[in-house]
Amino acid sequence: MITGAPVLARWRVPLGFVTAAVTLAFARPTWRSLGAGFAVALVGELIRIWAAGHLEKSREVTRSGPYRFARHPLYVGSSVMAVGIVIAANSVSVAVVAAIYMTTTIVAAVQTEEAFLRRTFGDAYDRYSASTAEPMTRRFSFERALRNREYRALAGLLIGFALLALKLSVLL
Repeated sequence: MITGAPVLARWRVPLGFVTAAVTLAFARPTWRSLGAGFAVALVGELIRIWAAGHLEKSREVTRSGPYRFARHPLYVGSSVMAVGIVIAANSVSVAVVAAIYMTTTIVAAVQTEEAFLRRTFGDAYDRYSASTAEPMTRRFSFERALRNREYRALAGLLIGFALLALKLSVLL
């Protein structure tokens, strides 16, 4: 376990804004990198929306939708989004900063979240993490995705790419 994981997990959003500023500063996008990166990042956001539309946060061990395949599909989606942003930024410096940010904060968040889930749900979470839990059927719900505030990640993605496009326009 990362020493200080709960603190790092709590700071991942403010650190994300710092990482975004560094990304914007060092980005050297082209129209081609921006388009390719946006396509990849959009796939990541769609994974996040799918996960958020199944998640009943802190109420249960969700086992439907993408949770059937991955214990942390929101973080999988975030990682795919980060790859898309790195592609769009077209910068080795951004790739290094993003890799450090994503690795440290996601590992810390996963460790903190899993400790919470084990404390809260005990054996139910242990069975889920061991892939021995009963399957759960639940339909995707946009209302649930909204309740889980996934619109914030989508807005951040769109704003980030708009800023990269603006920087590209200024560079031309």
